[in-house]
Amino acid sequence: MSFGAAADPGHGAIAPAAAGTVTVVGPWELTGLEPSRSGYMFTRMEVAQTLLDVDDHGRLQPALASGWEVSADQREWRFFIRQGRTFHDGTPVTAWTVLTSLKRALTTPGVLQLVSISDLYAERGAVVVKLAKPLAPLPYLFTHYSTLVLAPASFGADGRVTRIIGSGPYRIKTIRLPQQFDTELFDGWNGPHPQVAAARYISVSRAETRALMAQSHQADLAFTLDPPSIRRLRRQSGVALKAQDLPRTTFLKLNASHPFLRDAQVRQAISLGVERDGIAQALLRDADLAATQLFPPAMAQWHQRTLPPLRHDPAAAKRLLAEAGFRPGPDGILWRDGRRFALTLHTFVDRPELPLIATAIQEEMRQIGIAVSVIVGNSSDIPAGHRNGTLDMGLVARNFGTTPDPTATLIGDYSAGGGDWGAMNWHDPLLDQALAQLSSGEDSRHSDVQRATVAQRLQAQLPVIPIVWYRQTVAVSTRLDGLSIDPFERSYRLSTLTWRR
Repeated sequence: MSFGAAADPGHGAIAPAAAGTVTVVGPWELTGLEPSRSGYMFTRMEVAQTLLDVDDHGRLQPALASGWEVSADQREWRFFIRQGRTFHDGTPVTAWTVLTSLKRALTTPGVLQLVSISDLYAERGAVVVKLAKPLAPLPYLFTHYSTLVLAPASFGADGRVTRIIGSGPYRIKTIRLPQQFDTELFDGWNGPHPQVAAARYISVSRAETRALMAQSHQADLAFTLDPPSIRRLRRQSGVALKAQDLPRTTFLKLNASHPFLRDAQVRQAISLGVERDGIAQALLRDADLAATQLFPPAMAQWHQRTLPPLRHDPAAAKRLLAEAGFRPGPDGILWRDGRRFALTLHTFVDRPELPLIATAIQEEMRQIGIAVSVIVGNSSDIPAGHRNGTLDMGLVARNFGTTPDPTATLIGDYSAGGGDWGAMNWHDPLLDQALAQLSSGEDSRHSDVQRATVAQRLQAQLPVIPIVWYRQTVAVSTRLDGLSIDPFERSYRLSTLTWRR
C-alpha cells in the first residue's frame, strides 16, 4: 500500500467495512482532491491538519503551529511550526514543507484570496506572512480547510494534488471518487492514541437513506438528517441522537441589480412575506430556529439581542409593494412597468430541508403577489449564477463558522458588491467601514459597536433575507461513546470516540 493512496475513479460496489471501523455517512461528495473543493472532508476525518485550530468557543488553539506572534504594525506574522511531527509518508513537518502547501493555497480559490499577502517564506522554524495592510483576524484564516497542509509528495509535477498525504492521526487507505474514502490509524502519530483505528466516509445524497443506514447499523455516524428521519430515529434502539446549534443561517440571496430587487423596500416586503415561525415549526419541528436576524445565537459576539426582529406581516408586505408601484394582474400576480413580478429561485439538495423551505417560500410569495419558480439543482449553480449575473434568488445555508472569526468571510460576502455566498450587486458604505475597522484591528475597543453596525445594516437593507437558523443533529451508534459535535464543523472528532464496553 502506498501512503496517501491516489484516487480511484471507479464506481463499483462498496466492499464491507472491516470490523472495528467507524462508518460515517453524509451528503457531501468528494469532487476531487483539491483542498479548496474537498479539503473540509480531509480535516473532518482528521487526515490533514491546518496551522491552527479552535476550541468550541472559537478561541485559537495550536495545531501544526505551536505558537504565533505579530509585529507592532500588524503586517508581519510568524507561525512557529511544531517540532517532531511527520507526514504520513515519513517526511518531517517543517516550516519549509508547510510553506509548499501555503504558497499553493495562495494561487487557488480559498480564504487566502481575501488577504493582501505581499510575501510568504520560511525562516528559523517559522512561516512568515507579510501583509500589504493589517488584517487582525489573519490567524483564523489558517484554521480553514483551504489552507490545510499536505506533504510535498502530494503534488504532481504540474502542481496538482495527486494524493492526500496529511499529518493527522489517520491516513488515507483508499479513495473512490466521488463517493468514498477509507482511513486507518497512522503509526507515526505522536498525539493522544485514538481507540478508533479505522474509519470510512461514504457520500449518500438522500437524507432518508442516511437515516436508514443508521437504523440498520450500516453507519455509525449519520450527518445532516431531515426532520422526519430524526423523529423516526428517536424511537430506534441502538441509535442515539445528538444535536448542536451551529453558526449557520439559511437565507434568500437576492440579485440587487434586478429591476425589482434593487429597491430595499421591495426586499423588505419579501422579508415580511416569509412566515419563519411556520417554516421552522412545520419543516424543522423547532420554532426556536426561526431566524429573527442573520447572525444566530450560536454567534455570541455577533448576535444582537436588541435588534428589532424580522417579522411576518403579509398585509404590510402588500402595502410596501403597492407603494413601490406594483399593481395586481388578473391572477393576483403583481406587475410594474409592463413586467410581471416573476422570479426564479435556485436551491440544492445537499441540505435536505432546502427544497422543502423553497417550496414553502414559493407559496408565501404567491400570497403577496410574487410568482416564484423553484429549481432544485447543484450547489454550484448559485455561485455560477452570481458570477454570470443570471441568478434572481438563491436559497442557501451559509456557515459563518468556516473561519471562527467571521470578519474575513463577511468581507468576502458583503464588501465590494458581494460574493458567491453573500450579497449580489449590493454594497453599503457604513457596513464597509465597520468591516474595514474590524479587519484592521486599529480600534478594538469599539469592536462590539462595529459588529452591531454590520448586523444593523444587513437587517435594514436585506441584501440577503434570513429564514431559519441551523441545528446539526447526528445519529450515532450506541456502540460508541464520547461523541461531541464541533460547532465549527471542522472535525468529526473520530479520534476522541471510544468503544462502549
